[in-house]
Amino acid sequence: MSLVNKSWNHNYLETNGVKLHYVSEGEGKLMLMLHGFPEFWYSWRHQIAAFSNNYRVVAPDLRGYNYSDKPQSIQSYSISELVKDVAGIITNLGYKKCNLVAHDWGGAIAWYFADQYPEMVEKLIILNLPHPAKFMEGLRTPQQLKKSWYIFFFQLPFLPELLFKRNDYQAITSAFTKHTIDESAFTSEDIEAYKKAAAQPSALTAAINYYRCFFRELFKPQKSWNKINIPTLIVWGENDIYLGKELTYRTDDYVENLTIKYIPNCSHWVQQEQPELVNQYIADFLDLS
Repeated sequence: MSLVNKSWNHNYLETNGVKLHYVSEGEGKLMLMLHGFPEFWYSWRHQIAAFSNNYRVVAPDLRGYNYSDKPQSIQSYSISELVKDVAGIITNLGYKKCNLVAHDWGGAIAWYFADQYPEMVEKLIILNLPHPAKFMEGLRTPQQLKKSWYIFFFQLPFLPELLFKRNDYQAITSAFTKHTIDESAFTSEDIEAYKKAAAQPSALTAAINYYRCFFRELFKPQKSWNKINIPTLIVWGENDIYLGKELTYRTDDYVENLTIKYIPNCSHWVQQEQPELVNQYIADFLDLS
């Protein structure tokens, strides 16, 4: 049985030169959810259902994904452009701030957004993505370099896209089944939804261009970080094959008001593999329990 309610609202908004598709449900304060790679709004299906009784939950397809616009240039996927998209989403929806929930690449955008627009974030919730300064530290270690091999592979032209398309997008199927602890967390319907989103024209190249642009920016002077004073929750699936748990250690060097919840026997896809526990941690953090 599908978790997706067919009555959820599908709409578009224009911001920062792109048209973005989003799904929304509920009323009240804004809860904005930013997905990761290789996902789209659908990765928040469990959370949309859980929190739309308390918030207006909005889950966009980030630029380049699914039904959102897909600019061609690699530079169009710079973190500065992605952060501007988020600011535009909030203001275009008629809000001044939000509770920001984000995973993977969405988490990277959310960290930068909270640093640059702290007045627009009431509470920050990050799932399986370390503070960028901690990630940069991690990239200097052999163990994280080994986990992050795909970032370097993605710098090749054409080949990463071809690999993902092989055997009916087998790479996507494997990511959501072979790279989880509980393979039953993803139904065949879920996998087909991810494959359909990846098959949208230019979507794979756009998604991989996030990594291509990130790699270019590695060679620029690294920014200095303000200490984030926004109440922040990190939820971390401990069996993440892409990002080591040690990347969360000493995050309080960069965040004043920090809570971390580790979930054992759970993969990178934490909000989909353990949705009830993740939702409970979020609800507790937002004082909804």
